[in-house]
Amino acid sequence: MPVARAATPAIAALIAAGIPHDVLQYRHDPRTGSFGDEAVDELARDGVVADQIFKTLVVTLPSGLGVAVVPVPAKLSLKAAAAALGAAKATMADPSAAARATGYVVGGISPLGQRKALPTVVDASALQWDRVLCSAGKRGLEVGLDPRDLVRLTNAAVADIRAL
Repeated sequence: MPVARAATPAIAALIAAGIPHDVLQYRHDPRTGSFGDEAVDELARDGVVADQIFKTLVVTLPSGLGVAVVPVPAKLSLKAAAAALGAAKATMADPSAAARATGYVVGGISPLGQRKALPTVVDASALQWDRVLCSAGKRGLEVGLDPRDLVRLTNAAVADIRAL
């Protein structure tokens, strides 16, 4: 199904920055509780590898909120994310606080085009790919881009933030 080029603030941010990207859409099932797993299941049909699809997690730091971007199959190390963001500790943010701060609904939070840019860390594994996918700012909508562009546009730190 065709997608309007600036359908979300995330896509608009990519267009404004002149970053090459592609938009992938799939049918979101409103009964699903695991948005990342749904994206993996749907996009695997198009030959996308699970570790190439990244989820955007909002964390609470002593100084406010931050963003951690990790592969969907991975678990986030809150300790590693906190360290990468220059904080002593991190906890998962309240979903309503995450939605308010980013301007996106949970399950559609993108690291791009947020209402207010939050400090961000991208897992180092992203750099092994020529192209990664992350939420385009709406459930059922992903954007594919060069991971270096993702890091640059979000002004992200890069660190190994997966839990072992």
